[in-house]
Amino acid sequence: MKANRRTDTKPELALRHALHRLGYRYRKDYRLDLDSGRRVRPDIAFTARKVAVFVDGCFWHACPEHGSKPRANEWYWGPKLIKNVERDRVNDAALILAGWTVVRLWEHVPLDEAVTTVVTALTASGLAADAPGAAGEQPDQDLPRNQPGDDSLS
Repeated sequence: MKANRRTDTKPELALRHALHRLGYRYRKDYRLDLDSGRRVRPDIAFTARKVAVFVDGCFWHACPEHGSKPRANEWYWGPKLIKNVERDRVNDAALILAGWTVVRLWEHVPLDEAVTTVVTALTASGLAADAPGAAGEQPDQDLPRNQPGDDSLS
């Protein structure tokens, strides 16, 4: 299981790139230490807006549409997948109690639908008006862009 990624999965990367292109800034895999003592790591966290986004894999989080149940080692995988789902529910409840908005997306959700869902949650949080592009503001228009092939970080 060492080869299974915890962060930077293809669906998560696609969503992050799309949100970044729209001008939204966020923290990835950011550990939240909640007042209840629980620690939660959303895939994408908008800390100022208190929106936590999770991109769940169909296998690991038992998707009702695409999640498969392994036949080999059922004694191990059955309880493991159930515990993953239970942990997700407990984390969601802890985040909501702490005043966060939780967005859970399946990896098979189309990118445009996922982006719309996240932007809607940000708008509903009441603080999205300060997002780039709102009120006629152009995101990052004044910043110099690196040319393709330019590996410098300046």
